[in-house]
Amino acid sequence: MDTHIPDWHLFRAFLAVVREGSLSGAARMLATTQPTMGRQVAALEASLGVKLFTRSIDGLSPTEAGLRLIPSAEAMAAAAETAWRSTSGKADEARGTVRITASEVIGSEVLPSLLTGFYSLYPQISVELVLSNRNEDLLRGDADIAVRMVRPSQAALVAKRIGNIDAGLYAHQHYLKKRPMPQCLYDLRQHALIGYDRNPAHSRMIEMMRVPLTREMFAFRSDSDLAQLAALRTGFGIGASQLGIAKRDRNLIPVLHTELIFSMDVWVAIHPDMRSDRRIRLMFDYLVKKLAHYAMTSRHET
Repeated sequence: MDTHIPDWHLFRAFLAVVREGSLSGAARMLATTQPTMGRQVAALEASLGVKLFTRSIDGLSPTEAGLRLIPSAEAMAAAAETAWRSTSGKADEARGTVRITASEVIGSEVLPSLLTGFYSLYPQISVELVLSNRNEDLLRGDADIAVRMVRPSQAALVAKRIGNIDAGLYAHQHYLKKRPMPQCLYDLRQHALIGYDRNPAHSRMIEMMRVPLTREMFAFRSDSDLAQLAALRTGFGIGASQLGIAKRDRNLIPVLHTELIFSMDVWVAIHPDMRSDRRIRLMFDYLVKKLAHYAMTSRHET
């Protein structure tokens, strides 16, 4: 192990590889070359005397030593940015990039309009939006902020519950012109239903409604929530939707809402070491406020 303290640019290279998951992606982020990134990571590993990454089918993943280094490296990055702002007269100016992860539906149907409003307020902050139904690891640096419909499982995260969103079954009015409106759960068996294909987790809404449905009963099957929503909007059959999304489309008619409504919590989470980063804190507070309003519009009125 080297005895001198590694230069900051080596830690910056380390963080870029953590975020991008590859040397090539990190090189693009820092506007340098892949061999340069490789040399810098190797130099940091040699200086610290530990291996920081392992190769996997998903790219480069931090080792245990790498995971332990992330909070300190992020603190160094925040300190470097603070120093730059204070000396350049930009202490009050928020700039940079915020990376957000959200589910397919929230990320495509809800967040874009909210982020448009945020960008108009803070044009120096760019946004990266990752649509995924899997839980990205904020502690590992996969994203800065996560919007989730379940409480994040990592205890170290700072997570705020901002409300709950109701969901139910809907059908396009053109579909209901051809088929009678279901009057009870049993009637659903006589309809074209929209649901999951191979992964039941993608029909969590139907599971939470405790509707006695199986894969074989679905006439349209997809493990993409967006594909299911698209099929619903084209009039294929009956499927589930968040109330706040369905209310925007006058063609979507509620089905059995007196019997089948359920609520999902909405959580916004950040890494605890990122709370002091102004651009991330601005985005976090903005999303909490705007998503709370969306949650209020997505509640079933009894």
